[in-house]
Amino acid sequence: MRAPRFPLTVFYDGACIVCATEIEHYLKKDHGEKLVAIDISSHDFDPVPYQISLADFMQQLHAIDQDGQVFKGIDSFWAIWQAFPPSTIYGIMGRAIQLSLLNRFARIAYWLFARIRTYLPKRNQCDSGTCSIHHKR
Repeated sequence: MRAPRFPLTVFYDGACIVCATEIEHYLKKDHGEKLVAIDISSHDFDPVPYQISLADFMQQLHAIDQDGQVFKGIDSFWAIWQAFPPSTIYGIMGRAIQLSLLNRFARIAYWLFARIRTYLPKRNQCDSGTCSIHHKR
């Protein structure tokens, strides 16, 4: 898999408190504006242009780079971490996740998380009716 070409569009479940918190954290750290986040739980999200079903989007984290390369699950995290300098914790995690044993462990851990995610607490409804992450564009 080749490194993503930025900007990288990250498709996250804004209703999932863990998912939204994680993506919000990355967006706050992204000073190069390499990451764009789209809340797939938003009532106006349309998966059709991406040729990925909403069920597939909801099953695991997806990211799509400027060239249309699709990253799923743990590979999405790897792609996100490429947005940060190699000397940062995310740059280090991006290299570490490529190690065979750690990669297998991360894939199993993410698979387990993805299966229990729907049982985690949901974000409270916001005044606007959705709790999308708002950030500069």
